[in-house]
Amino acid sequence: MRTALITGATSGIGEATARRFGALGYRLILTGRRSHRLEAVKRAIETEHKTEILALSFDIRERTAVERAIAGLPNTWKQIDILVNNAGLAAGLEHIDEGDPDDWERMIDTNVKGLLYITRQVAPLMIASGGGHIVNIGSIAGRQTYENGAVYCASKHAVNALSQGMRIDLLKHGIKVSQIRPGMVDTEFSTVRFHGDKTRADAVYKGITPLTGDDIARVVEWIATLPPHININDIEVMPDRQADAFYTWRGN
Repeated sequence: MRTALITGATSGIGEATARRFGALGYRLILTGRRSHRLEAVKRAIETEHKTEILALSFDIRERTAVERAIAGLPNTWKQIDILVNNAGLAAGLEHIDEGDPDDWERMIDTNVKGLLYITRQVAPLMIASGGGHIVNIGSIAGRQTYENGAVYCASKHAVNALSQGMRIDLLKHGIKVSQIRPGMVDTEFSTVRFHGDKTRADAVYKGITPLTGDDIARVVEWIATLPPHININDIEVMPDRQADAFYTWRGN
């Protein structure tokens, strides 16, 4: 039985990916900060798909917590076939001279350091078991930079570079590395970015039909179920009315 570890599994893309992998019969290791929400997701997927799930509640920004969680895995759970590095966020939308350094640290610590911390612990387990697949959830902001988003874009540029570097470093170990770079996805992303201002968050998607967490989960599922000799290095996924980070058609 194959095992998938999914970070940020309490909502959005992470939860949707967990549900899809559960339907495929994977054993799941789900991580997230919100323990009550993590347990609710675990129970729902177990009930629906009768699969085994291990829920690990910790903050991916805390290196010692990540190390402790992975080191504490039962031996029967240490063969991890797929790691989905999904945990990430945006915080704030201001010019660089007006930005909140606390927001900057939150983004860098989650989007970059958190990805590094969990990958550092899981990659050796994959090497020991003869291979695996790492899927990093990046962003169109990893290739384009837009006004008011300098630090978020920088963090996702880092994910883009890390995806390329990880692919090179892990190639000889039979570990595939894929990156998915979504455009607008209607999850908690904008609500978190605007510090809980739902009205401002909803305005981001006005006039278009944005992607959903399950839309991206479908892409993760497709990548993970291709024949073993195929790897999708990088894929950009957009709503039909969004061309890139700058151009979105909101007309009739």
